[in-house]
Amino acid sequence: MNFSWLMPETVSTFGPALDNMYYVILWITGIVFFATEITLLVFMVKYRHKEGRKAEYIHGSNKAEVVWTSVTFVIVVALAFYSKGIWDEIRDPDLIPPDAYPIHVMGAQFEWTATYSGADGQFDTSDDFTSLNVLHMAVNQPVVVQLEAEDVIHSFFLPEFRVKQDAVPGMTTPVWFEATRTGEFTLACAELCGLGHYRMGGTVIVHSQADFQNWLAEQQAAAEDD
Repeated sequence: MNFSWLMPETVSTFGPALDNMYYVILWITGIVFFATEITLLVFMVKYRHKEGRKAEYIHGSNKAEVVWTSVTFVIVVALAFYSKGIWDEIRDPDLIPPDAYPIHVMGAQFEWTATYSGADGQFDTSDDFTSLNVLHMAVNQPVVVQLEAEDVIHSFFLPEFRVKQDAVPGMTTPVWFEATRTGEFTLACAELCGLGHYRMGGTVIVHSQADFQNWLAEQQAAAEDD
């Protein structure tokens, strides 16, 4: 059964794995939910009040409690092992691809500022250049965003990439991902950060490799002219 209508199209390398994990959890919780509600309705009808019927008082069943606790434990542990590999791939700093292109992103009320290193490949030098509320990257090229916040907590949210990470003042958090196709995608803040939160959005532009190199060259030339 295809549930692709539930979420936007995924355009990152680890997006399909995250979606599959989501659907597995959705199926499990959905089955439990409907089984619980159906059981509740059956018991409401079957054991409703009737004239002449006496209520029976019981103190539970140790056997039943052991069974449902054990089943729940097995499911939770299985999901934990299933998700660990995906979580490690996305979140473990030691597993960030060594060739990931670095971008510094600062969240502030109510905008995102992306900073790119110039020709020297170093940040905080005179040839750095920035883009406001637009994140540029190349397709099939890992990117590592060094995420910070200037004022309050923001949440760096790229729904098509299945990326969501809080930006916390005083912390630098690495976030990596890799685009699988070119196009324009959503950049948003998913944390209520003030009265202007609603307008703290932007665009992710994924270029072809050649177009991204051309864009970098244009920005570097403009930075040198300034």
